Amino acid sequence: MGDSLSAAYNLRQQDGWVSLLEKQLSQSNPEIKVVNASVSGETTQGGLSRFPALLESHKPTWVILELGANDALRGYPLNQTTINLETMIEQAHQANSSVLLIGNQIPQNYGKRYTEMFFNLYKDIAEKYNLAYLPFMLQDVALNKELMQNDGIHPNAKGQPIVLKNILPHLETLLDKNKE
Repeated sequence: MGDSLSAAYNLRQQDGWVSLLEKQLSQSNPEIKVVNASVSGETTQGGLSRFPALLESHKPTWVILELGANDALRGYPLNQTTINLETMIEQAHQANSSVLLIGNQIPQNYGKRYTEMFFNLYKDIAEKYNLAYLPFMLQDVALNKELMQNDGIHPNAKGQPIVLKNILPHLETLLDKNKE
C-alpha cells in the first residue's frame, strides 16, 4: 500500500521494488502472493478510502504501508497524516494483518521543523503500535544521481534493487514472526 515510490513510477512494473520482491518471494516463499495496491500520487487520505475494500478482497497476512510523502509535499497537516496512517494500521490489525511501516523524508526546503516532524511521525507511530519499521526506504539511493530519475524524487531501475535490499530485512522479520 503505497504511492509512486512503490508503484514503479515512470518504470516498467517488473523493474519496481514490489515486483522484484514478488519475484524473490516466489522462489523462497512460493505460497506468498504479493498484491501491489500502490498508486502514484496517493495520499494517506486516498489510501485510507481504498484500504477497507483491499483488506476485504485480499485478506492479507502482512501489509507494507508506505504512504505520507505526498501529504507532506502538499503541505497537509501532519496530525491528519498521522490519524490516517494510524487508522489504516488499526484496520489492518482488526483484519489480523501484521504491518511493516515505511517512513520517508522530504526535502529540507520544506523547513527544518516540518521535515523533522514529518520524519519522526513514522517512528512515533511504529513505537505506539509496536510495528516493524523502516525509517527511510531510499537510504543509499536518494542522494545518488545514478540511482535516481531526473526528477530527483523517484529511484530509477538501478535504484530499485537497493530499495528492496533496504526493505527486505524488515519484511523478513514479519515473515519470521508468522512462522513462530
